[in-house]
Amino acid sequence: MELPVKTFRVTRADLVRYAGASGDFNPIHWSDRVATKVGLPGVIAHGMFTMALVGRAVAEWAGAPDAVVEYGVRFTRPVVVPDDDQGTEIEVTAKVREVTEDGLTRLDVTATCLGEKVVSQARATIRAAS
Repeated sequence: MELPVKTFRVTRADLVRYAGASGDFNPIHWSDRVATKVGLPGVIAHGMFTMALVGRAVAEWAGAPDAVVEYGVRFTRPVVVPDDDQGTEIEVTAKVREVTEDGLTRLDVTATCLGEKVVSQARATIRAAS
């Protein structure tokens, strides 16, 4: 069974807010000059911000944040965020891999940006929200 697609828009303003909240002010997350100098295609979203958006989708599918029992990803490629008002989008999808005897649901999760996977081995275990 496939779960409904969740789409998240990411702009440079989001990266600034995340940097302030996380304390991660690495210039690859706000300066095209620095990002391209180190070999990136441009400013990239924080990996943990990307993971948090995917986690938000999982929590929404679960019905509540505390219904997420386990969650993990591996980063495949960076999310490049252009310097415009539109930014980019991350699309998150999931398939139910199994429902256990004790009522837990295991999900295989996919997150893409511009048709490219940005995380791999993304899996979550959720339980029905109480």
